Amino acid sequence: MDTGPGGLQKLYRQRFDEKSREAKQKLWEAIVGSFFQKYIRADDAVLDLGCGFGEFLNHVRCRRRIGIDLNTDVAGSLQNGIEFHAGDVCNLAAVADATVDVVFTSNLMEHLASKEAVAKMIGEARRVLKPGGQFIAMGPNLRFVGGPYWDFWDHRIPITDRSLAELLGSLDFKILERRPRFLPYTTKSALPQAPWLVRLYLKLPFAWSLFGKQFLLRALKP
Repeated sequence: MDTGPGGLQKLYRQRFDEKSREAKQKLWEAIVGSFFQKYIRADDAVLDLGCGFGEFLNHVRCRRRIGIDLNTDVAGSLQNGIEFHAGDVCNLAAVADATVDVVFTSNLMEHLASKEAVAKMIGEARRVLKPGGQFIAMGPNLRFVGGPYWDFWDHRIPITDRSLAELLGSLDFKILERRPRFLPYTTKSALPQAPWLVRLYLKLPFAWSLFGKQFLLRALKP
């Protein structure tokens, strides 16, 4: 399969229709407002690697929002004021050294070409982060997802909370938070779905151990 921008556009147009993208926006509005916003200050610069259709960036509140994605289709879904760069997340040449307070990425690393590419991307994230900046990552945890992990054609790299924490440590990040179980595997999971259910779910960490199949890691650049 073509893994360049054209191939990605065809794949994601098939996977996410307009209705499903609208539903994801509503879910992420609840996720950001109820959980991730607390880690982000009003004056922060935030970079979203693999920003998709703006599910995270459209709802986070901060001074500067930057998105990078290989799929050029996503640009039309981003709010005014978001800086978008079409390109490879392993090459952040568009972002200067030590200018970002928070680097965020969700459900991206498993799509990269190799573990070396994952390490390169995180190395680039470390470069653009200010000292004391945060790297926040979430994604499917192979320890709990199992076989269904491979039901998506573009999943390539098996990642767990443990393996990612080990990589971050090798790049001199300090792990602030590691949750093996956070959100359900996909937005097609049985629970939760409605935004009010998402907000309730995020207030009940014990439920994460029942339904969560995605990891969450937060790490600090020294």
